[in-house]
Amino acid sequence: MSSKIIANGILRALGIIIGIFLLGYFLYTIQSVIIYIIIAGILSLIARPIILLLRKKLKFPNTIAVVFTMVLMLGFLTGLILMFIPLITEQGKSLSLLEVDKLQASVQEIFNQINAYFSSKGIDVLSELKNVDFISQFKEIPNFLNSILGAVGTLSVGLFSVLFISFFFMKDNQLLKNGVMTIIPNGKEGRFSKSLETINNLLSRYFIGLLLQITILFVLYTIILLVFGIDNAIVIAFLCALLNLIPYVGPMIGAVIMFILSMISNIGLDFQSEILSTSLWVMSCYLIAQLIDNFASQPLIFSKTTKSHPLEIFLIIIIGGLLFGIVGMITAVPLYTALKVILKEFLSDNKIVKSLTKDI
Repeated sequence: MSSKIIANGILRALGIIIGIFLLGYFLYTIQSVIIYIIIAGILSLIARPIILLLRKKLKFPNTIAVVFTMVLMLGFLTGLILMFIPLITEQGKSLSLLEVDKLQASVQEIFNQINAYFSSKGIDVLSELKNVDFISQFKEIPNFLNSILGAVGTLSVGLFSVLFISFFFMKDNQLLKNGVMTIIPNGKEGRFSKSLETINNLLSRYFIGLLLQITILFVLYTIILLVFGIDNAIVIAFLCALLNLIPYVGPMIGAVIMFILSMISNIGLDFQSEILSTSLWVMSCYLIAQLIDNFASQPLIFSKTTKSHPLEIFLIIIIGGLLFGIVGMITAVPLYTALKVILKEFLSDNKIVKSLTKDI
């Protein structure tokens, strides 16, 4: 082998490595745009059954059906935000019922005990506090406000971008497909097109299944909170049900929120006999609702919508969480479903693939 061939091989390998690096850097730079496209794609999949219903059953023109569906989704989002305003107001009123003087006296007593402890160790807490430069901390307030304004601006741009992209994805359901097909090698377009259609159908069913799961949990939580007379039961139940979109971690966060809000709603009553007792009963019923979801509704819904065994789903969610955290847990099932469809189309003779995709 001549030195020229070796040199060309090294240069080619180096060019490939540099190209991969530049591509990775480019994708990292536009990661927000990629996230907008993914969210818009998910929204278009969720909206697809509604649009088809409006077009086929009610004979809406395609554009009118898309606009109506987007208005419906925006109305749902607005209503969701407005739902939490009374909850925040009500909890603020409940907290205002606290005996502030007693609370202040308790805090002062704790501080005195801490100061006495450190004084016995030769540390003067008060003098140390005087040495703290609070002025420099106040200088950070403008930066904090700028961060808030920046976050609001980013959120506004993100919302507009998602809505804009979603409109065209819904209006032309072949737009995303055509974009993907441009990078598919010649001769593979037909098989990949078939895979995309199957993926669209399965993912639409999956997201509808998620909505059904949340609805079931919302009904169960609402019944529990109403039975124990918790204020704003519907709003709290809806918030805790939404948190179940995050597998395994979401229900734990929902349990903490429900426990705290159930205690706050009973402020003013006896702690041991009323507040603590009611909150513990609420948590017991919450656990029962979660068991119903984990062992009945969730396996049934997901196995029917994704054509996967419940054990498959469990393992894939755990693996996604270990690799990519909460984002991985949320996206594990849709990505795994898409991967299964593609593998079945292109590696249907493989024994492992055949076993995993026999129900698709």
